[in-house]
Amino acid sequence: MSTWADDLFQFYTSLNPPRDLPEGVQWLHPQKQQEVQKVLKLFLQKYYTDSFKRILLLGINPGRYGAGITGINFTASKQLKEDCGIENSFSGSEISAEFIYTMIKAYGGPKKFYSKFFIGSVCPLGFVQNGKNMNYYDDKELLKTIEPFIIENLSRLVAYNVNRGVCISIGGEKNFKYLSMLNEQYHWFKKIVSVPHPRFIMQYKRKQVTDYIDLYLEMLKRK
Repeated sequence: MSTWADDLFQFYTSLNPPRDLPEGVQWLHPQKQQEVQKVLKLFLQKYYTDSFKRILLLGINPGRYGAGITGINFTASKQLKEDCGIENSFSGSEISAEFIYTMIKAYGGPKKFYSKFFIGSVCPLGFVQNGKNMNYYDDKELLKTIEPFIIENLSRLVAYNVNRGVCISIGGEKNFKYLSMLNEQYHWFKKIVSVPHPRFIMQYKRKQVTDYIDLYLEMLKRK
C-alpha cells in the first residue's frame, strides 16, 4: 500500500493546469521547480510516511508568499526552517503561515498535527493578477475555466485515505459555499465545517488571535 508521502508527491508533481486563463492572470506553479520538489519530498517524508487516515483542511488556493513559493500549503520559508526543521533556499514568511503554525504549536507541534491532518486547497495551485494574489472565485471567467481542474484534483485527493466524514474549509463564506456546492454533486464528504481565514484574522482581528486559535483547536479536537 502506498504511503501519503508517495501519493502526495505524485499528486503535486503531476498537476496539469489549463493554460488559457483570462488575460492578465497567471498560475503559481512552484512544483515545476527542482528545489520545490526537493523540499516537498523532505516535508512529506518527515510527516507522511504512513497510510493512516487523515482529515482534510482545504484552503482557497496558494498565495505568492507561502505555498506559491514552497509548494506546501500555509507554509512559508520561515516556517519550513524554524517549525519543521527543513532547510531551504527560499526567503520570507506570510501572516497566514504565522497563524497556522502558532495554531499547530498549540495543538502539540507539527508531528502530532500532521499525523492526523493534511492541509490542501480547493484549487491546488494559486494565481496572480498584476502581481497580486487572486482567489479562484474572484473572477467568473477564471472559475469557469478552472472548475474541471478543481474537480479532477479534489477527486484525486479524496481518493487517498481521507476521513470522508468531515472536511474543514479554511477561508470564510465564499470558499465554504463553493466547496459545499461541489460536495452536493460529488459527495466527497458527509459534512463540511468552516473556520475563518488566517489572513483575515491576522489583518483584522489580531488582538483576538488567541481566541481564534482556540476556535481552531476546538474544531480540530472534536474530529
